[in-house]
Amino acid sequence: MFSSFFSTSAPVDPKAPNFHPVTVGKGPSDLLGELEPQDTEWTCPGGFAVETQVWYHVLDDGSHLMCQVIHSAVGVWYPTIQFTCKLYNPKTKERVWKSINVSNFVTPPPGLDKRSSKSDQFSITHKDHTGDEFAESYSIRVNLADDLQISLDVRRPASAPGWKVGKGPKGGYSYFGHDVANPEGYVIHRFWPLTFGSGAIIRSGHAESVKGTGMFVHAIQGMRPNLVAARWNFAHFVSEAHGGSSAIQMEFTTIDAYGRHGAGSGFVSVNIGSLVLGGKLAAVTAETKYPDEPLPEDAEVISRAVHSKTARDVDTGYDAPTELTFRWAAPSVLPDVQGKVDATLVVDVGQPDAYNGLVEKVDVLAEIPTVIKTMIAYAAGTKPYIYQWFNPAKLSVNVPSGLIPDVSGAVEIEGAAYNEATFIS
Repeated sequence: MFSSFFSTSAPVDPKAPNFHPVTVGKGPSDLLGELEPQDTEWTCPGGFAVETQVWYHVLDDGSHLMCQVIHSAVGVWYPTIQFTCKLYNPKTKERVWKSINVSNFVTPPPGLDKRSSKSDQFSITHKDHTGDEFAESYSIRVNLADDLQISLDVRRPASAPGWKVGKGPKGGYSYFGHDVANPEGYVIHRFWPLTFGSGAIIRSGHAESVKGTGMFVHAIQGMRPNLVAARWNFAHFVSEAHGGSSAIQMEFTTIDAYGRHGAGSGFVSVNIGSLVLGGKLAAVTAETKYPDEPLPEDAEVISRAVHSKTARDVDTGYDAPTELTFRWAAPSVLPDVQGKVDATLVVDVGQPDAYNGLVEKVDVLAEIPTVIKTMIAYAAGTKPYIYQWFNPAKLSVNVPSGLIPDVSGAVEIEGAAYNEATFIS
């Protein structure tokens, strides 16, 4: 505790950058970093960190299924591992939500690597299928309660490789703190941009076969969640049209303490995304917006989430979105397709007192484990919320020839969009 009195290190300029977004030093051709096997291995970090794996699927009956494993570390406390599941049927408005703390979590299970995991309540087995049409798969088996079990096999097509922003073992990271080599924290996301799932959901002893199209994400927040971001936006559009189409965006906005000029220069937004068209990964996007600098409309790469219309929500006290606009634009990553890929998704979610497709307003403090809640110092009066919507949607795309068979130029793709808007502070 006395080392700082004797330190010979040069003092840090308080106006030096203490946030280093994933986009730094990356041009359009540097954005696609194809995943290596270790990228989706469990790291189970210590300190204050949350690591999660999430599978999202739009099922053939129009329902939305989310399965998630969360590994939460809080200082010297033993980590908490949860399995959560949410099934939402927009036709009947039925919502099934289960969250359990699991016991005897192990990674890797015997004979497998750290892409697989198991506990007393679930098993998740990863397999490679080199040379096959589907390059990788997860088999998920979980007993959430006496009245709810899930068996789901998730496959990633070889034509839609998993990605992160930037190549190599350090690709994908945004760092917090003045020293990138010894950061105060970090954020990383790795995606399977298109998946096909099939299996069964067993409710009260009745088995229902399910099939759908979706995505997978492995993410780590290597810092207290309330220090990582003030806001989050997430969008997942998916369609079976044209051999499988998807559009993904993940965006976070830093708190005021982290920016390119140190404390007080924050509220920096980092947005990453991808487009799958014609069943193939077509583009990867990434963009950073600083609060004192407008983004150019003619940028070569565009990756943006905008609350294009808002209204005060009396339930939460936030100016919540009533319309959200997501934009993607980047050069094609396919060697045999030249040109720029451009897409826009506009989601009208209606007014706060009568939302369209509202799955849930999640009271974050009511959902996170008690041990984490006691260690996070949220500002007095702050009540973090996650808005979740699921609606029919159209993705408006402009594609170069050769990407989608018999399609060139502007086209609208019918599908469904799941999106979240998170307010933390």
